[in-house]
Amino acid sequence: MAKSALPNAAIGLRVHSGWAAMLVAAGAAETPEVIARRRIEICDSKIRGSKQPYHAAEPMGFTDAKAFIEHCDSRTHALAREAIEAAVAGIGDRHCEPRSCAVLQASGRELPELAAILRSHALIHTAEGEFYRKAMMDAAVHCGLCVVAIKERDLYDRAAEQLKRTRKQIDAWIAETGKKLGPPWTQDQKLAALAAWIALAMPRR
Repeated sequence: MAKSALPNAAIGLRVHSGWAAMLVAAGAAETPEVIARRRIEICDSKIRGSKQPYHAAEPMGFTDAKAFIEHCDSRTHALAREAIEAAVAGIGDRHCEPRSCAVLQASGRELPELAAILRSHALIHTAEGEFYRKAMMDAAVHCGLCVVAIKERDLYDRAAEQLKRTRKQIDAWIAETGKKLGPPWTQDQKLAALAAWIALAMPRR
């Protein structure tokens, strides 16, 4: 007799400077269940200024700034990889198959070279967001997950299209999930959970 396939699981991430909210949805895409929720730290607290590396690098000379950001980037990528690896292992422990990872995005503004970024405070903020989101996406790819980038402003429209649900139905699922899990159930967890559901419902590629 053929072995039955394991239920699929998908990770949803809402990323901030130095940390991210991670939710894992699993089971049937029509009626998913959130099976894991955690806050992950993705900056090295031993490196002074690493939470906002571009801000910390702004007053430095260019060579030192570039080296500092590269050092922070290396550590953040390592921490992101450890976090995704742990999540994948946890999904396996729940007898589910880790399949995909959705990472919520900002506006998607294209960034110039580092020197130009460091001359603009607005670009520094943008670059730091991209710095952490890229680390999480690279870590998911490293772990063999299909990565889905979703602009946060388009999340509900994307959910309605992908999941074939109304906004009322989506909100009801989010509310019911929050009741089951208990606090914390802030905007971070709500949006990460919805992103995970979208990733779970996507066809295999």
